[in-house]
Amino acid sequence: MKYAEMSRAELKNEYEQCLHEYYNFKARNLQLDMSRGKPSEGQIQEVLGMLDVLNSKSSYKTEEGINILNYGCPDGLPECKKLMADIIGVPAEKVFVGGNSSLSLMFDYIMLCYAKGTGYGAEPWSKQGEVKFICPSPGYDRHFAICEYIGIKMIPVDMTATGPDMDQVEALARDPLVKGIFCVPKYSNPTGVTYSDETVRRLASMKAADDFRIIWDNAYCIHDLFGREDKLLDMLDECEKAGNPSRAVEFCSTSKISLSGSGIAALAANADNLAYIKEFYSKMTIGYDKANQYRHVLYFKDLAGVKKHMQLLSDIITPRFEVVLNALRSELSGLGIAEWSEPNGGYFISLDVMPGCATRVYNLCKEGGVKLTNVGATYPYGNDPKDSNIRIAPTFPSLEELADATELLVISTKLAALEKLLETKN
Repeated sequence: MKYAEMSRAELKNEYEQCLHEYYNFKARNLQLDMSRGKPSEGQIQEVLGMLDVLNSKSSYKTEEGINILNYGCPDGLPECKKLMADIIGVPAEKVFVGGNSSLSLMFDYIMLCYAKGTGYGAEPWSKQGEVKFICPSPGYDRHFAICEYIGIKMIPVDMTATGPDMDQVEALARDPLVKGIFCVPKYSNPTGVTYSDETVRRLASMKAADDFRIIWDNAYCIHDLFGREDKLLDMLDECEKAGNPSRAVEFCSTSKISLSGSGIAALAANADNLAYIKEFYSKMTIGYDKANQYRHVLYFKDLAGVKKHMQLLSDIITPRFEVVLNALRSELSGLGIAEWSEPNGGYFISLDVMPGCATRVYNLCKEGGVKLTNVGATYPYGNDPKDSNIRIAPTFPSLEELADATELLVISTKLAALEKLLETKN
């Protein structure tokens, strides 16, 4: 029975039962963390062999004779560029390999556009007025942090089951001061949505300023779960077809594939963008860590090796998603107080509780011993207008910890909704 259809007496009785469960849980004095999408210890253990592929018996030279311990290859080892290109699904000549963080590459690129322009002869964004970015929401908090730090105004648009609301996006993009959009196109953070073919093509072909840029953060491009795989169009290819070849720059990393703090980050772009970006990095560095790049090549060997490893990770992560989703289905379905995503991959589940209740749910969980992502983190400026969205990160806790944490989350969701309904029900 939906809570909204209950009488006040029924609501009060349900509330007392939930409150009793909450205090019983709180008495256990647990300290659990579901706040960020960190790899679990099991995931890290699966890739520890990577630390041993370079040793004193190694020649430290690639098959092409490149000394990985010396200067050279400022845009990445050819073998590593090929590996990252295969992961993304683009030609190797479009790839630049950087350090360990795709977020760092994104920050650098947006700062480059802001300070120097998007290409040779282009006017810097900073000299054009109050520039703005379109931010699909709920979205990735670290994207928002980049804009807030630089001083770029953020405009949220709604996420739908096929990606950002393209009617909203196209209307906003007509403004010449709207300079870009953040996209996590496959298994989006946090909703798990994969952009439809129509969404990708509309983004590639819509009317926008010549220096409008799509920040295509393809972080979860091979992070499939449940034995299912969403398909995503190649954005660089679609931009080329649409006559906007420089519109998108794609980013990815192995941070959640190999070693989370010591992975490989890469970007992909068309020839003009890539030449401009490479010149920028030539002023910053004479090359990134080629030993780490070669270590990844030796360990994974090729895309087939990466996919085999990703199946091992899926076997670890999928049961964690099932623990959360099964609890949400069994305890909250039919009550009319919550909706949630059920993605085919990625790292997150997006939970929408009753409007006006997310902060209360967060605080109840915190007091009960479970740390969640801050409410509002999935919206620009930390402002969720409905106070509804909670990002669930199932990957880091053990299965037992995850079951406990989800139990408290369910109880807290019920309590917050019951409190709100009791306030308004005569």
